[in-house]
Amino acid sequence: MGTFDPAYLSLSHSGELARRAEQAREHLAKCDLCAWECKVDRLAGKTGVCKTGKKAKVNSFGPHPGEEDPLRGWSGSGTIFFTRCNLLCQFCQNHEISQTEAGKEVTTEELAHIMLELQASGCHNINFVSPSHVVAQILAGLVIAAKDGLHIPLVYNTGGYDSLPALGLLDGVIDIYMPDMKYAHPLTALKYSKARDYPKCNQIAVEEMHRQVGDLQVDEHGIATRGLLVRHLILPNGLAGTKEIVRFLAGKISRDTYLNLMDQYRPCYNARLFPQLNRPITTREYEEAVQLAHAEGLYRLDHRTHPLLA
Repeated sequence: MGTFDPAYLSLSHSGELARRAEQAREHLAKCDLCAWECKVDRLAGKTGVCKTGKKAKVNSFGPHPGEEDPLRGWSGSGTIFFTRCNLLCQFCQNHEISQTEAGKEVTTEELAHIMLELQASGCHNINFVSPSHVVAQILAGLVIAAKDGLHIPLVYNTGGYDSLPALGLLDGVIDIYMPDMKYAHPLTALKYSKARDYPKCNQIAVEEMHRQVGDLQVDEHGIATRGLLVRHLILPNGLAGTKEIVRFLAGKISRDTYLNLMDQYRPCYNARLFPQLNRPITTREYEEAVQLAHAEGLYRLDHRTHPLLA
């Protein structure tokens, strides 16, 4: 597994991690821990767009063999799937998790135990899936887990609608940021995810993530230790704005950005209500996306083609 020491360990030893967790808890009283900035008092049980109050709810957890190669390695990525999401994507492929109450509320101690259990099972990292609305709860659990021996990298696996206050609290805590970049155009983001300002907030967040951790680094075994890994789901009919997104990554972030161009779109959840979303992407659409990325000088592409592409 190498000799890499995650940054959160030094924050734990100095007491800074506990201070960050307390600061995050205070943010819950007037929540601005994602880009919605609902300002509701979650400590009092009130909820905003994410429909999540004081406690985090976990849908499932375990070693995941299907993540990107630098994350899954040979023992899997230690995923923790949080119930709910701070986005309302009408085509969500995990809508049973993101748009329902399915799952179990967990205490801080239980969340810490999950992290340690995943580490004990041999996972290469702890992968927080849809973490934006539970940043405070994650930090509180991490305080305990780090004291009890957690020492593997942390992955922030987000839909990309994140706030600067939350990312500031995570600076020096998260080792690997893995944001989606879903859309380049506000009206598309409004129509399909109910968040008109998604492109602006998303780009600001990705710039901050890269400032914190830089380009993706891997150890001698090819396992990610630190850095930025971006996911972009190709949508039919050019709806995702791929050309603008790869241009942003090459020009504003880095041509060394590790980019997963995802080809697995299929109509899910409410997608059939939207004619332009109501079909899988074609092989030609996907190949065009890869060509656009290459044309901008992006070369670290994870683009495994799916057998169902037409």
